[in-house]
Amino acid sequence: MPMIDVYAAAGTFGDHHALAQKLASELMAIEQVPDIPMFRKNTAAFVHELPSSGISNVDGDSTYVRVQVLTNAGALDRAKQLAVVSRFSTLAEEAAGDASLAQRTWVLLTEAIQGGWGLAGHANTNEELVVAARAPDRRASVEGQPLDLTL
Repeated sequence: MPMIDVYAAAGTFGDHHALAQKLASELMAIEQVPDIPMFRKNTAAFVHELPSSGISNVDGDSTYVRVQVLTNAGALDRAKQLAVVSRFSTLAEEAAGDASLAQRTWVLLTEAIQGGWGLAGHANTNEELVVAARAPDRRASVEGQPLDLTL
């Protein structure tokens, strides 16, 4: 389940919650995962405000946005990578009301290694997540441990 972190100078976005919800929803759509509680409850975005003094390019400008997307390994093929970067840049621009912000929005795509991402108290592999997603009640037993991702 993806995690999205957005970093921007304080005041860049008016409605953090709406932006976070749009980003999470858009990523689910791009990934084409099933619209089930397991994915809806575990795909989330976090909007972090920084003082403008905490962001700078070489010239001293601080009007940049950084979006980091963490997915499980192999979740985004090339077409999906392009879609995420394009859509997230546009969503940041729209949320800020700044038509030029997409040009200053960096989107970093990161894949978690197998077992390198914990959820529900368990370091999950892609196979374990697939098993849990396919389980009739969205619960699975992985290596004898219950894995409940329904939240």
